[in-house]
Amino acid sequence: MWSALLWGGISASAVVLGALAALFLRIGKRYIGWIMAFGVGTLIGAAAFELLGDALEDGGLTATAIGFTVGALVYTVFDLIVSRRGGSNRKRSGSDESGSKAAGEADQSGLGIFAGTVMDAIPESIMLGASLLAGKGISVVLVVSIFVSNIPEGLSSTVGLQKNGYSRGKIFVMWGVVLLVSALASMGGYLFLEQLSDEMKAAIGAFAGGGIIAMLCSTMMPEAFEEGGPVVGFIASMGLLTAILLDTFS
Repeated sequence: MWSALLWGGISASAVVLGALAALFLRIGKRYIGWIMAFGVGTLIGAAAFELLGDALEDGGLTATAIGFTVGALVYTVFDLIVSRRGGSNRKRSGSDESGSKAAGEADQSGLGIFAGTVMDAIPESIMLGASLLAGKGISVVLVVSIFVSNIPEGLSSTVGLQKNGYSRGKIFVMWGVVLLVSALASMGGYLFLEQLSDEMKAAIGAFAGGGIIAMLCSTMMPEAFEEGGPVVGFIASMGLLTAILLDTFS
């Protein structure tokens, strides 16, 4: 249980590191896009090998297909809600094309960025905690994938929050909450799934996988290409290859 809490916090700490980099360093958007693309590749590998592969083996095709479909649908619905409340650009660091915003609109956008980041973190953390149930220790593929993907999220989202008028102190408090939620979600995934049958574990693992794939397609992939250019396809492929190598040798 405590291992799940610890590893959930470690993987989410990359958001804080990304925020620190955004606040104190000047990092070009192209490099942010490249990091994001690599994270996309590793997360695709993690979802495929650690979630869907195990779900098929433990629970069969039906449980896996239902869980995966429901996970993708639920994430999409929540993404639509959060996007309408100002969180659609939570992974974007570009300037606001519409110019300056009113205080109320800026605050709504900032809260939307925060809510969207929490929403992105939950399925990742749940699957991290669930991976410990196999009794083989923490999955290196999952930790590396989540950590790498969280760095550009912290970078881009922090720039967006700054442009919405948020102070450094308030930004750190928000990312601290994200870190805490991620750690608790990882521990919750471990405790909750421990009590379930193999079929239910498979369905929930596939549910998390569906949410992650939907998140990658709706937020990280478009942003990576927008900021990093066509080369991100190759970088994402290398991220997937890295996930394969980590899964093979871990």
